[in-house]
Amino acid sequence: MRESLRARFQSPLIWQYGACSLEALLADWKLVLAVGGAAIAALAMIAYAFFRPAVDPEEVERKRRLHLNQIGRIAEGQVVELVEHPPEAKETRKRLFGGSARLLDARRPRHLVSYSYSISGVSYHTAQDITGLEGQIRFERLVAGQPASVKYDTANPSDSIIVADDWSGLR
Repeated sequence: MRESLRARFQSPLIWQYGACSLEALLADWKLVLAVGGAAIAALAMIAYAFFRPAVDPEEVERKRRLHLNQIGRIAEGQVVELVEHPPEAKETRKRLFGGSARLLDARRPRHLVSYSYSISGVSYHTAQDITGLEGQIRFERLVAGQPASVKYDTANPSDSIIVADDWSGLR
């Protein structure tokens, strides 16, 4: 009886019926290696999800501006309005296991320039946070309706800037 059970577990037909013992699974070292590797990869992905460094939103925005400044095509636009948001109370968001994401610097007022532009007959209306780029702009000369140059991504025309670290479309 035992010999027939062993022959049955070593048969490839056991996979068709879905019945398999631990002894039969451990007999195939390639399968054990694949399952072990998959388990280690899954644990590594979970650990990375919990312990990865916090993303700085200002750094992400700076990289976006630099990218658009390098590859962007210039179009004519118009300033719609300048909005100044008062400083908000700083919140700290804790992540799992004590890490916290850095939030935007909320101790100073946020400046948003709202502008519109048209590309191939499609009108876009968007805004850019220009906090930290005050050296590129003269606020006393910035008025609604003022013409401006806009740099946009040709692959995604809704992605645009009106001011970058070393370029300004405001006149």
